[in-house]
Amino acid sequence: MIIPDFQDMLQAHERIKPHIHCTPVITSSYFNELIGAKLFFKCENFQKAGAFKVRGASNAVFGLDDTLAGHGVATHSSGNHALSLSYAAGRRGIPCHVVMPRTAPKAKKAAVRGYGGIITECEPSTTSREEVFAQVQGKTGAEFVHPYNDPRVIAGQATCSQEFLKQTDGVDIMIAPIGGGGMVSGTCLTLSRIAPEIQIIAAEPEQADDAARSFKAGNIIADDAPQTIADGLKVPLKELTWHFVRNHVTDILTASEQEIIDAMKLTWARMKIIIEPSCAVPLAIILKNKDRFAGKRIGIIITGGNVDLDELPWLKSSTTN
Repeated sequence: MIIPDFQDMLQAHERIKPHIHCTPVITSSYFNELIGAKLFFKCENFQKAGAFKVRGASNAVFGLDDTLAGHGVATHSSGNHALSLSYAAGRRGIPCHVVMPRTAPKAKKAAVRGYGGIITECEPSTTSREEVFAQVQGKTGAEFVHPYNDPRVIAGQATCSQEFLKQTDGVDIMIAPIGGGGMVSGTCLTLSRIAPEIQIIAAEPEQADDAARSFKAGNIIADDAPQTIADGLKVPLKELTWHFVRNHVTDILTASEQEIIDAMKLTWARMKIIIEPSCAVPLAIILKNKDRFAGKRIGIIITGGNVDLDELPWLKSSTTN
């Protein structure tokens, strides 16, 4: 297992600078007063391709030598990594093959195709995803860029926290959503080196809480096909991301489907920015645990804003809960 380090993050940042935005950090007096804390939102929903995952995808794609790049890249993803890898591959002029669940949001599938990605659909389970991907990679010979269990990807995601620290005067706590753990691992990589005093808390849906259960058990517990509106957080931890989680994460807190929807709606209404359900989980856990976070300076990574406007979660919440 290759574990990326701080130098890998620095190299990644130089490599991907031409292909990403340095996204803004914004505040909200409404949320500060509501929670009794100071919140700082790192807005990766304004990132290229609409999500933080373009950082890791770009680092992987532009780090390939010409021989490997000539075969293209391939991955499996429910959405944001798929469209981010398609974006990066398009910038380099190489093919991108993507295995996506048939239930993935239409907006994300459209974005993948818009960036030139070639989609093969699978059933909405980890088992089906990996089986279909093996077939696609066998046919294409493309370089596998895992959505999160890849040192190149984690080093790229780690650049987000480095930017955040340069944009603020520091925080007590950093919170990011967790599915497979790529962003959380990148956050751990950077903060453990340059700001080890900052607590790192991961936020997860109750209906896809395998990371929280893994954290308590001390070993990876993987669910095959959890059901949650937070479509980007359905995948389990893997060996590499588990290394960072078990060594550097302070706690993993969960929120219900309704709490996620409420946080998402409140963000849209009060901050006037579009975030997807997965990004609402950190705010949901803060609202759920106000006493724990009162009086703190809190960094929140808003991981993406790719929403299917025809399938908003509050329009179908009655069938989800």
